[in-house]
Amino acid sequence: MENFAVIDLGSNSVRMTVNQINDDGSHETISQMKEYVRLSENMGDKKILQPEAIERTMGALKEFKDNYSQLDHLKIKAVATAAVRQASNQKKFLKQVKNQLGLDLEVITGETEAYYDYIGVTETLPATNAVIIDTGGASSEIILVENGKAKNLISLPVGSVTLSQRFGLADEITAGSLVRTTEFIYRMFNSVWWLRNGLNLPIIGLGGSNRTLAKINRRFDNIINSDDIHGYRMSDEQTDETFARIADYNYEERRKVPGINKDRADIIVGGLIPVVSLMRYLDSDRITFSTSGLREGILFEHIHDLIQRKVESEKEGV
Repeated sequence: MENFAVIDLGSNSVRMTVNQINDDGSHETISQMKEYVRLSENMGDKKILQPEAIERTMGALKEFKDNYSQLDHLKIKAVATAAVRQASNQKKFLKQVKNQLGLDLEVITGETEAYYDYIGVTETLPATNAVIIDTGGASSEIILVENGKAKNLISLPVGSVTLSQRFGLADEITAGSLVRTTEFIYRMFNSVWWLRNGLNLPIIGLGGSNRTLAKINRRFDNIINSDDIHGYRMSDEQTDETFARIADYNYEERRKVPGINKDRADIIVGGLIPVVSLMRYLDSDRITFSTSGLREGILFEHIHDLIQRKVESEKEGV
């Protein structure tokens, strides 16, 4: 038996999932924690992690340590994504985390992040032919799945926090700011040569902003267990209508919308523009939501490796 903790330090939030893995490869989630730390906030053109954001992040990681340090047979996999990946003061930050918490943070590439997303989704949802999009705080990962395989994948440097700050989407939103943001996203999509191969394919959305879209819609429709969105589907019309309603609200109005976490009210419009734009760009008529992504992809890869090593060990013992 092993306790396997996965820490995902993103640009907007830091999350931890601890799973108990049994000898037969079965697993059970025993702990989940999440804190909104806004690590990418005000990084600016020089891509500098700011002291206030670092302090919030260190506080959250300390809380995580208080949780996992009490566990026996513990293995930790801690990864950092876009904000740390882009940071000019990355080495200093990683050293601070190591010195103060004894935690080794692995800065993974955008492509690796996208691949873990692919594993997390395809292990838990039918996704034979689809386009997966994971919108984070400072990046969006897009994966083209053909015949169940990751045909192409990419990480784009746009997310809920960065788009909201760049185009002024935190409070009152003008038509002009929406047009400029959408045009910016379309130009980025046009730079991905293989993306049009996903024309008419269904979209699978993950990441905090995309999951919020599903929660908002389920609350609008008075669906019981509105947070249970894994496998939930929305049509393109439902997606456009829900997004339009949210974009019409100012910051204070969005804070009152059921399904929107108050810590996400200022970045939710910026966070939804990539997925809404992608559905239009690919003329996709539906989106399915996944709560399984990077952390689950790391978990499934780890379980596969454990089983493989066990099989090889048994062969050597014969």
